[in-house]
Amino acid sequence: METESEPYIRLATLRLLHQVVADLNTARSLADTVQTVADGVIAGLGYQLSAVNLVRPDGDLVVAAVGGNAGAEALMAGRVGSRASWERRLSMGDRWGDLHFIPYTEGWVLDEDDVPEWPTPGPAPRYADEWHPMDRLFAPMYTAGGAGGELIGVITVDRPSNGRRPGAWGREALQMYAFHAATAIGNARLRANMQRALLRLEREQQALRASEESFRQAFEYAPSGMAIAEMGGDQHGRLLRANDALCRLLGRPASALRRYSFSDLVHREDIGTLLRTSAEGGRSELRLARRDGSYVWVSLRNSVVADAADGPRFLLTHVEDIEERKHHELQLAHRASHDSLTGLPNSAELRARLGSRLCGNPPRPGRSGTGADAGAGALSRGYDEFERLAVFDEPGVFDAPGVFEGPGPNRPGGSIPYEPHVHAIAPREDDDVDDGHKGLAVLFCDLDGFKSINDRFGHHAGDAVLIEVARRLAAGVREGDTVARLGGDEFVVLADGLGRADAKDLAVRLRNAITPPIRVDGRAVRVGASFGIGWASCGMTAEEVLQSADQRMYVEKRSRAKDRRRVG
Repeated sequence: METESEPYIRLATLRLLHQVVADLNTARSLADTVQTVADGVIAGLGYQLSAVNLVRPDGDLVVAAVGGNAGAEALMAGRVGSRASWERRLSMGDRWGDLHFIPYTEGWVLDEDDVPEWPTPGPAPRYADEWHPMDRLFAPMYTAGGAGGELIGVITVDRPSNGRRPGAWGREALQMYAFHAATAIGNARLRANMQRALLRLEREQQALRASEESFRQAFEYAPSGMAIAEMGGDQHGRLLRANDALCRLLGRPASALRRYSFSDLVHREDIGTLLRTSAEGGRSELRLARRDGSYVWVSLRNSVVADAADGPRFLLTHVEDIEERKHHELQLAHRASHDSLTGLPNSAELRARLGSRLCGNPPRPGRSGTGADAGAGALSRGYDEFERLAVFDEPGVFDAPGVFEGPGPNRPGGSIPYEPHVHAIAPREDDDVDDGHKGLAVLFCDLDGFKSINDRFGHHAGDAVLIEVARRLAAGVREGDTVARLGGDEFVVLADGLGRADAKDLAVRLRNAITPPIRVDGRAVRVGASFGIGWASCGMTAEEVLQSADQRMYVEKRSRAKDRRRVG
């Protein structure tokens, strides 16, 4: 089972990886892109040395960029290794997906070949997964994003910061980074070709027809979507031309696309992003509508093609399909926020969801509402601030969403932000009276008898019990409720809109769902469950809410234990 800290480490790694991948697409030239690839390995993947070797037209590989060490850069940059030597290296060692790892015990035969590398002798490893200075790890880059495509280069890495050979998570991150690096290098070459074609169109008036043909070929047969749109005037943004790749991506013929602008096709939540990108040219990630009504994630890059005499003429738009990348990002985010055994939200995600419902200001007495009014929750923090400053005794209006504007000496700075936060409020403590108030119930569940199953039948049986309990808990709550695994045999349920009687009924139903026998490897085992019911309330932290529910659970567990002894 993974430790509680691993999701945080993975989430931090994911954020760094997301940042360095985003940086790959900000470089303007091919040289900048290649250097950004090398630097990204250092910044985002935890290695101290990296090199990017690119395939030349003659097939040999040249060291195009080095990251992490100026001495290594001076020694290696610009040097060439033969294709035969590289093919030998990529056929040796261990295959980690698309990665190639050659341990120092096998790599000594490569010491005399012509591939540039830095001399780093060192002692034998002290433990099994310790990185040796002569270990070699290669991440090939292919045109199609996998081993089936054409090799365009190899990323070499050395000296991991933690001193260990990468585990499964580190390998997947390096392999994904190599995939995006290959895409970025290919796009940089494509942009360079397109920019050269556009310059020829503007500067070579006498060879206009030949230049137009060159541009047409690059445009029509580009592997990713390309479009030309009007710039300025009443028809600003209207598509004038679209290549076959864009037509295939959106499932629309070119004749149909000419009736649209990108603003007609973009997802309504991304319209602001599109407008910011279209204004001066630039890059953005957004969703475009397909003909079947679905949406596809794309990276959209605009280049303003200008006429020296007449000013801007049109926008050249490069549209790259990033659906697979977005899918991978969502998968990685899910792994970082969910328990690997049960698939439930983990401790970090539970605290994040609970914390999102809480604020630092406890609701003021008399403002929470009871009965039917309680369903609407308490007044927002911004609303309370308005009343504290007595701004409602003065003339004023809401001039814009989220800001109250109007004259008055009690209004500091001329405006007050209005935050539409609904306070979380606990029902009254009187267990004998249900006042009708609905709140956010936090049910802390601890399994009874789980340790004996783990000790008697082994961790495999224990894991199977946890998986089945997680399934039963998830099946016993409403859509929109949260069932999370806090760790070990502890689970937490977040259920909003419940009164005290509702929460007790839910705890009973979930306990009854857990207690039936669970079959593991042909045998039936049973576990019980103790529930503690806490209530989220603004002014508390997520940790305080969980501790309150935990304490109530232990009170119930001790009470039930006394009852069993009394009966016995």
